[in-house]
Amino acid sequence: MGEKIIPLIMCGGAGTRLWPASREVRPKQFLPLFGTRSTFQETILRVSDPTLFERPIVITNNAYRFMVSEQLAEIESEADILLEPMRRDSGPAIAAGAAFAETRASDAIVLALAADHVVRDNAAFVEACREGLVAAGKGRIVTFGVAPERAATEYGYINPGEVVSGKVRSVKQFVEKPDAAKATEYVKAGYLWNSGNFMFRASVLLDEYRSVDAASVQAVSDAVAKAGRDLGFFTLDEAAFGSAKAISIDYAVMEKTGHAAVVPVACGWSDVGSWHAVWELSAKNGQGNAAQGMAVFEDSRNCNVMTDKALVALEGVDDLVVVATQDAVLVSRQKDANGLKRLVTKLKTVAPQVTEEHLKVHRPWGSYQSVDMGERHQVKRIVVKPGGRLSLQKHHHRSEHWIVVRGAARVTVNEAVKTVHENESIYIPIGAVHRLENPGKILLELIEVQTGSYLGEDDIIRIEDDYRRS
Repeated sequence: MGEKIIPLIMCGGAGTRLWPASREVRPKQFLPLFGTRSTFQETILRVSDPTLFERPIVITNNAYRFMVSEQLAEIESEADILLEPMRRDSGPAIAAGAAFAETRASDAIVLALAADHVVRDNAAFVEACREGLVAAGKGRIVTFGVAPERAATEYGYINPGEVVSGKVRSVKQFVEKPDAAKATEYVKAGYLWNSGNFMFRASVLLDEYRSVDAASVQAVSDAVAKAGRDLGFFTLDEAAFGSAKAISIDYAVMEKTGHAAVVPVACGWSDVGSWHAVWELSAKNGQGNAAQGMAVFEDSRNCNVMTDKALVALEGVDDLVVVATQDAVLVSRQKDANGLKRLVTKLKTVAPQVTEEHLKVHRPWGSYQSVDMGERHQVKRIVVKPGGRLSLQKHHHRSEHWIVVRGAARVTVNEAVKTVHENESIYIPIGAVHRLENPGKILLELIEVQTGSYLGEDDIIRIEDDYRRS
């Protein structure tokens, strides 16, 4: 059996190009945009053939660590999860993954993949990996060049050169995102879309990076060498990683190296960079309308609807995007991705909360969602996973009343521990030390009614916490 590939999944980005579904605390790679699985889960499954791929490495940040481990568990997959202490763009992230891969195998070959891309033909992608593996083994840094489906202006392009091995070609030139006329020229001349996914021997990538920025490679290598372990995660050393220069892998290595190669692939690839891209990838009715959630169309064509709960009805409109979440609604023209970027920039000054958080907030133990809020009260719906346990905590400004609607809760209030069943309730006075647990085998759901002079999430004094949050 030949060499195997270590997948390195880049999972720390927080774009808002798919607002309001994608937000800072739960970005698009964790969303089920096409069916029941997220693009992160689909990416993991794409590189799960044990005859070709080793156990993956996922690089993400502290805020997403439990989402990553939860979504891996949902698809019965495992990975080594590296936590970046801060964002430093793709250069240091990929270098950290490469350095970590070398701790597993000194001659490791790494496949760096974005967690938020879509591939519709997995077999074609895997075949391209097999092609790229040969060239990567010989010291090439192989990028995946996608055969263009149109003259796209939202992607960079690669001009392929001479054959290196099999279908792999050298890279004559990387070019930036073009205007429409240039894009048409590039497609006619046989250029490929630059997918931003790479395969390389870890040592080669690090050597090439070191030749242009030795200090950053040293910083990243130190961050890996000094990494800690916390709840099963690998935590990169903050001081070391923070001293690496923030830069993309394209600028740091790919546009400077003499080892760049490209494997052409036609695999139905998309970086899902806009709602228009989501529409292109979605199933549609006879009038070109796509919907996820409850939607009704009358005399409407080429529209895209995504809705959490509310029914969306469109009449007499064409080429619209409507995204309805529980606290924000987007109505947009299909093809103006830059318009959405300008809108989100404006929202960050007018209503930053709707770009950062959802009403439904995910926690390692489950989730909570605000249902109603007034000056001195808030009503939440809380869901706790089987075996899940909130921190032992207290509040200075609010009391709480919990009503169990499903499952059973084990509740600690000061020294007392009580099991509360469906249709039973319990009162938590202001200042009482308390904890909520789900000892059962099914989800625990309860309604929480808070009353008090201040109801912010920062009025939590954690005394003990399974998840080591401060």
